[in-house]
Amino acid sequence: MYQCRLGTLKLFESMDEGTFRCLVHPDFSPVGWHLGHIGFTEGLWLLERGAGMPPLFPQYRQLMAQDGLPKHQRVELPPLPEILDYISGMRSQVFESLKTANLEKQERIWRFILQHESQHTETIAFVLQLQKLAMGRRDEAIGQSPEFATQAVPISAGEFEFGNDGFDALDNEQSPQRLYLPDYTIDPYPVTCEQYRQFIQFGGYQTRDWWSSAGWDWLQGAQVTQPLYWRNEPAFNHHPVCGVSYYEASAYARFVGKRLPTEAEWEKAACWDPVTHTQGIYPWGDEFPTGDRCNHDNQQAQTTPVNQYPRGVSAYGCYDMMGNVWEWTSSWFAPYPGFKPYPYPGYSHTYFDQQHRVLRGSSWATRPWAMRGSFRNWYHPWMRQILAGFRCAGGSD
Repeated sequence: MYQCRLGTLKLFESMDEGTFRCLVHPDFSPVGWHLGHIGFTEGLWLLERGAGMPPLFPQYRQLMAQDGLPKHQRVELPPLPEILDYISGMRSQVFESLKTANLEKQERIWRFILQHESQHTETIAFVLQLQKLAMGRRDEAIGQSPEFATQAVPISAGEFEFGNDGFDALDNEQSPQRLYLPDYTIDPYPVTCEQYRQFIQFGGYQTRDWWSSAGWDWLQGAQVTQPLYWRNEPAFNHHPVCGVSYYEASAYARFVGKRLPTEAEWEKAACWDPVTHTQGIYPWGDEFPTGDRCNHDNQQAQTTPVNQYPRGVSAYGCYDMMGNVWEWTSSWFAPYPGFKPYPYPGYSHTYFDQQHRVLRGSSWATRPWAMRGSFRNWYHPWMRQILAGFRCAGGSD
């Protein structure tokens, strides 16, 4: 928790009040609200519900609760130093409660809180990126990559272990199961900007044949002709394309005669070892993520070439399945057999509505405590998020 908090606070070093409370996008709260919400949630679950303490700092309760105020009202924040004192005071009480806490019984909720902070700091990182773009500031490409082969990776038919029952697992990752998948192929890299440019140049956004009915309907309303945040520069050729909706990703896949992988196909290619018949936590095994394995934890603060991290390759030979960009899959976000909600009924269950598609992997802003091959992210299919890209698959799904 200590290392995670240091990374959180680093994002706010030398931040001005305008940046702290800016509502850069109606779908995302100001970064200052996320900081306060991290402290509020920690107090709610570890102190109030875990230790039976009365609410600390009740004056912030409505402002910082998830369901307290609409996003556009969350700009009315106390100054940054006051919020820093708020989360520091909450953390001090949390550490004090450790003296009497039953950690064996409470381990899961403590790990949930660690991941909760990690998820919100990922949001903070990309909201700060959106603010930079809104001010016309564009980063230079990081890393250079030689030409590389993109031949699809064959995945042989067979069973594998799917899901997660560890203390880190969120409710939607449980319960583990063994699944049988027929033969399929998957691309060794996420789709790059260079590859996606061909879709644009060959009229991909104007050709009905590549789009699903829902995707074409969305496109007629959205009236877009390229990804959001598109970088049409040679220096970004080998960076993963990002800012694409599920509909755009699916249309590109049809354009090249492929499809999006299911989340089960994605997880098998990422973490199953066909030689040892074991499932790793990460593509490279069970070692905690480091900066030489993948682009994560805001270390680069943007994308990198898709083949820049050979030490992070999976047993099947797939690159970038952790870090860089989240990857759309064709799967609807739905419960696994044996699903039990945790820590409250609506955390995942609310989104089991056949309106959200699953994304897998992680991004350049994902903290290591929220990274693993079984982790499931989810968005509406029309969302065009700066952290989201995709890779293609082939064969029958």
